[in-house]
Amino acid sequence: MSIISDSLKRIKPSPTIAVTQKARELRAAGKDVIGLGAGEPDFDTPDNIKDAAIQAIKDGDTKYTAVDGTPALKKAIVEKFKRENNLDFTEDQITVGTGGKQVLYNAFMATLNKGDEVIIPAPYWVSYPDMVLLAGGKPKIVKCDEKEGFKLTAKKLQKVISKRTKWLILNSPSNPTGAGYTKNEIEDLAKVLLKNKKIHILSDDIYEHIKYDNFNFFTIAQISKLKDRTLTMNGVSKSYAMTGWRIGYAAGPKDIIKAIGKIQSQSTSNPSSVSQAAAVEALNGEQDFIQERSNAFKERRDFVVKSLNNIKGITCLTPNGAFYVFPSCKGLLNKKTKLKTDTDFVQKLLEKSNVAVVQGSAFGLDGYFRISYATSMQNLQKAMDRIKSFCESLS
Repeated sequence: MSIISDSLKRIKPSPTIAVTQKARELRAAGKDVIGLGAGEPDFDTPDNIKDAAIQAIKDGDTKYTAVDGTPALKKAIVEKFKRENNLDFTEDQITVGTGGKQVLYNAFMATLNKGDEVIIPAPYWVSYPDMVLLAGGKPKIVKCDEKEGFKLTAKKLQKVISKRTKWLILNSPSNPTGAGYTKNEIEDLAKVLLKNKKIHILSDDIYEHIKYDNFNFFTIAQISKLKDRTLTMNGVSKSYAMTGWRIGYAAGPKDIIKAIGKIQSQSTSNPSSVSQAAAVEALNGEQDFIQERSNAFKERRDFVVKSLNNIKGITCLTPNGAFYVFPSCKGLLNKKTKLKTDTDFVQKLLEKSNVAVVQGSAFGLDGYFRISYATSMQNLQKAMDRIKSFCESLS
């Protein structure tokens, strides 16, 4: 009899973390690998945020805090939602976790019963389905194709709703596609959700500030009649280049927030006190650098999209947010190239050309691959040259 839990048989390791680790190992072995797998800004954490953390250490702010966040950080989060999203919350409607990932995991563990369904538009962030499965729920995958901009439509949403539907996950701008939902698109989805009053919405807004081309971010909790059914998750990792600090947060109904706190009290307990002090400064301090960095990401996006679309067999939409592109490699999957799947494509690309990307099937949509352009232009230029040479070698 195995000592390992049966529940672990339902899930797989994170493909994005696996690709990143593989790239690290190859580099350690002397290979000149360019890793385009990690969703991590290459910018440094701003100095004012670092200074706040250093001051917290000097002040002895190194003890346990309240399980789900310090009063100072909860206050800063309340003010952030009011200032940036015109949403009013109280501090008992806020939870803070060790990264957005933990907040989402806690939410599912706190709310899902066996057989409860969670609607997940595909392409999706790789961890959503596995978290649902670990919590005993059932992922209901809805494939959203390229002609729909990889976004869920009201028609598809209505079709997939059942009596067991408990949550809908919305991620805008999206990982892996970078697609952001417009206000009109969210309002169309809201019309369906307003008719189905038992469904809650989990809005993953972690890429809120990384947006381009005059895209106006809109989150579904801003539709007042849905606010009481929405858990809005965000964090400091992407916008503030604080991935390693591990601070995510969410705002929502008090009963869900309280339940999330209960789960956290019996798992990790509080997030790092020092990281929380840094996050207060991130939310309350100077914000101008966010736009400056988005401008740099836009330059990289434009270069990558143009380069990919100049490669025979590759096509790529232009995303309006995040720092990912999700190009199609379907034109290269045939008998002539001897590549049958997107997994074959990314494995050969790594093996032959030392470029690490993630296969689209890991995100629920076959025939694509994800590139993170959160790296230097120098790396991107080398990577695009290698991808082009690799694709040309297949013909």
